[in-house]
Amino acid sequence: MPWSSTPCCTTATCTQVSRLRRTRRTTDLPLTPSPELRPLEPAPGPSAGDRPTWWRRHLHRIFAFIARTYYQVRLAGGEVPGEGPVLLVSNHPNSLMDAPLLALAAGRPVRFLAGAHLFRRRSIAWAVRGSGAIPVFRRSEEPGEMGRNTGSFTAVRDALVAGSAVGVFPEGFTHSEPALAPLKTGAARIALLTAAATGGTLPILPVGITFRGGKERFRSEALVLVGKPVRWADLAADPGRPEHVRELTQRIESALGRVTVNLADWEDLPLVEVAEAVHEVEFGQGKTRTRSQGNPVRWLARMRRTAQALEQARERGDPKVAALHRDLGAHARVLAALGLTPRDLHARPRSSVAVRWALGNLFFFGVALPLALLGTLVFWLPWTLVQRAEPRFRLTPDRRATYRVLAGSVACGVWVMLLAALTMEFRGWRPAMALLIILPLTGFLTLRIRTRWRTAVADLRRFLFLRARHDVRSGLLAAQRELAVSIRELQNRI
Repeated sequence: MPWSSTPCCTTATCTQVSRLRRTRRTTDLPLTPSPELRPLEPAPGPSAGDRPTWWRRHLHRIFAFIARTYYQVRLAGGEVPGEGPVLLVSNHPNSLMDAPLLALAAGRPVRFLAGAHLFRRRSIAWAVRGSGAIPVFRRSEEPGEMGRNTGSFTAVRDALVAGSAVGVFPEGFTHSEPALAPLKTGAARIALLTAAATGGTLPILPVGITFRGGKERFRSEALVLVGKPVRWADLAADPGRPEHVRELTQRIESALGRVTVNLADWEDLPLVEVAEAVHEVEFGQGKTRTRSQGNPVRWLARMRRTAQALEQARERGDPKVAALHRDLGAHARVLAALGLTPRDLHARPRSSVAVRWALGNLFFFGVALPLALLGTLVFWLPWTLVQRAEPRFRLTPDRRATYRVLAGSVACGVWVMLLAALTMEFRGWRPAMALLIILPLTGFLTLRIRTRWRTAVADLRRFLFLRARHDVRSGLLAAQRELAVSIRELQNRI
């Protein structure tokens, strides 16, 4: 299944989310710099007061570890400067899990703008404050506190002037819509205020966060793509003009659109995914390329091109779009039922490869399965409680991963401490300390082993089908080639 910026959800679920207002959202701050935001002398580097504390540096590493544990992360695109001020702007599809992914792309401590309400949540306030986040106030949540945003913007400007990296989610809220929401002007204001303070520009880097296989699913794949810097030197030359705020916001929105997949409707997602995969396999280099060798930047460009072709064909009333949609959907359902991808139909299963695969996995699981069984038994109770409690919160898809990480960490952490306390009571402090170290490692390894087990089962099922059902494979391959021709004809007509 190809990448998607948002999860594969039902039409009924996502229709409710898609009804969010599409009007451009703005803050109450003036378009021109306030007198309180007086220009500052540019600083040559991070000041002592703004340098990340020991806690902040290590907290970001913990966040990065959590992100890499929950997701299979791939970083692509350009590089974020290792030092000096930089403004990172990203889409916001996955609540609090987006911040660790953005920090991974930066490769350095990042200060985020965060909703003021997060600083009052006991469960996460410690992490939000410890990360160096800066509070912002929203009209929808705290209409009486909007005036305090002036101080927040001053703090962001000071952090950038001091050489920090700042992360902003300019959509202003987390969501599961199939496309970017209209951007707020906060990121543009921050950049222009900093330009007024320093007399120059700073890099504004768009970062696209895209998921493959559902953003709420454990060990699904996350692509973090750093785009080219936004060009805005002409606007920074006169940062006080109100129209420059709107123009820079539009440029940031265009830059984010180039590093994310944006669709007109959720119903287009399966069509675009399958169409891209089929066309690449039959006419591109996808027949022999493995998933790990695929270029995510080129994939994103193909997805955007396919989505644009579909939308334009519909606008022109192309009569063949409906038939193509139906045939692609049927092909995708058959492949999903068989556990195959369009590329798998070109695979040539060989006995020698199967023997090496079997020997390697037999050795690995012979050693690892007892450990995984132990870890599953030890953590069965806390994880079952987390799973049973999740439906009570009625979480939207963009908040499920955050819940599972936070609730799972707390539940398993409390469980480990309880077991250690009981061990200390009956066996002494040394076995208890050993338990505090061994149990978390066992839990982490169990997650990895179970993920590899699921992958091995899928590989075995695919191999057996391709070896035994040549007739079905040949029929699917012929149908797939016809679909690829139809897709190319559609693109040529557009």
